[in-house]
Order: sequence, then structure tokens, then C-alpha cells
Amino acid sequence: MPQEILISSKQTFELGDYEDGPLEPGQIRGRTLCTLISQGTELGWANGDVFPIRPGYAAVFEVTGVAQGVVGVSVGDRRFAMGQHRSTQTHNVQYTLALPDGLSPDRAVLARLMGVSMTSLMTTKARPGDRVVISGAGPVGFLAAHLFRIGGYRVTVVDPDPVRRTQIMRSGIADCRASVGDASELVGNVSLVVDCSGHEGAIIDACRVVHKLGEVVMVGVPWKRATEISAHELMQAVFFNLVTLRSGWEWEVSLHGRDFVWEELLEGYNNAPHSIFGGFSRALDWLSEGLIDSEGLIRHVRPDDPASLYSEISRREIEEPFIVIDWT
Repeated sequence: MPQEILISSKQTFELGDYEDGPLEPGQIRGRTLCTLISQGTELGWANGDVFPIRPGYAAVFEVTGVAQGVVGVSVGDRRFAMGQHRSTQTHNVQYTLALPDGLSPDRAVLARLMGVSMTSLMTTKARPGDRVVISGAGPVGFLAAHLFRIGGYRVTVVDPDPVRRTQIMRSGIADCRASVGDASELVGNVSLVVDCSGHEGAIIDACRVVHKLGEVVMVGVPWKRATEISAHELMQAVFFNLVTLRSGWEWEVSLHGRDFVWEELLEGYNNAPHSIFGGFSRALDWLSEGLIDSEGLIRHVRPDDPASLYSEISRREIEEPFIVIDWT
């Protein structure tokens, strides 16, 4: 019987059984090869109040079944999806993507975390060649730094953790600092700060380092209060530096792009130049082209004992930034 990871109650991770129903038109199903853990998000879910939760962020699976109406997908194909931690995957085909030839499943799942900051890359006013600071070099920040580097921006990463700084420097991002104080020459010369830390102190630092009319995007989730900083300090930094401070909500763009539909013109210009799945597709291509070096940065784990696994994650005992569950 297939199994899945459940958050059955607060901070309680278990492995449970489930049954797959019949495929509906437009769906595909397959055996899961691997899934990616989003550490902060999943631990945040476990601190919530509504249970059970079936966590999971990204999956790669090998197709075993194709329903009526599906074209272009065959049994044996490998597909990417925003899938849960479970031994099988069932998705509408439009919410899956084919893996590029030669891309391994454990690298392909990183495309999901790349999508978190891909929206900021799509929507920012900053342009290639501008100075961008990534605040926080955890999994999302690590990938954000590489996205903006690939896009032609001059990237500086700020993180107080020496292990994280070493990891990202080894991956090809040379300019890494412990704090904004170590980057004083950048003050007034930064067009965009992408905060992936969720720390209020980092947000104020970001508002002080950007140039006038610069942009600060909050990608990291502020799960808990970290300081005694007042809102007045933030207001001063935003007001006097003319900062655009905004959410980095990844769902700001559509799930899929679409062509122009003349018949619906009265509802507004309705084609989407950027989309979530367009970003995933681009991310898979960049991973396939070897543009992001993740060598030695992926921890492979088994799903057998989720309680111990997530306990290790919460205690930050896993040094690698990316944790991939092997379901094979």
C-alpha cells in the first residue's frame, strides 16, 4: 500500500497509508522518485492549528498511468510537479512538466524553490547590471542569488552563518558578507534587496542600503518576532529613503501563461507574459544546463522515520541546504 508523510498534530510527523482512486480525465499518475522538503514552510505548518496536513513542495515521478484526454505523455516519462511527500503522484497533466534530458530527479526538484524568488525576478524594476543584495543564504536565498546572477545582475549575499556563506561561495557567488555593515560601500548603490530571511532587522538594513527609490522585496516568511525593533524605525527608513517595500508573494503571477483572447478584450489585456509554470520550466532548463552548482549541497534521506527527520531539521543538524526524500 502506498505511504505518505502526515503532520497529524502540532509538531507530530508520521508515515501513513493511503489508497489511490481511479484516474480522472486529464490526469496522470506515477511512482514517486523523490520529493523536496521546504524546511521553514513545513516546520511552520507543524506549528499551526489545523490538522492533519499532508506536506510537500516538489516531486519528480515516473509515469505509470495516463488518463483519457492526455496527449504527449507516455508511461515511463519523468515529470516534475508541486507534489506531496508520498510514494505515488497524481496530477492534472497541465500542472506537471517534463524533465529535460539528462537532468537527475534530485536536482530537478530544486526548480520548485527557484520558483519562490523567480516571481521577484519577473516583477522587479531593477534591470540586468544593477546591484542586487540577497539577504539570507538558506535554500531559497541560495537559489535566488543564482537566479539573479544568471539574469545578469551584480549579486551580493548577506548571511551571518559562516557555513552558508562558504557553501554559496563554493557554488560561484563570490561576494558574500556577514552583515550589511560589512558592505558599507554598497549603501546607496543597491537597486534591489531580496530578503529571504524573514528577519525584521534584515528588512530595516535593506531599506537603509538601497538607493533612493530602490526596492526591497520580502520573500522570507516572518514566522516569529526576532527583535524589539519598532515599526517607527522601519517607517523612517522607508519614508526618508523613498523605498518601495513590498511582498515577494510568489503567486503574484499566473499559474500559466496564455495567448491573447480577442473575445475577452473588454475584461482587459489578458495574456500573461510571465507565469509560475513558465518560471519552473526556465528553472529546469537552467538546472539542466549546469548553471547552478549544487554539488555536495543535497542531503538524501529516506521517508521511513519522519519524526526523527524533522526533529533533525528543527535542530538544524543537517548542514546541506537541500533535503531530498528518496522514495525509490
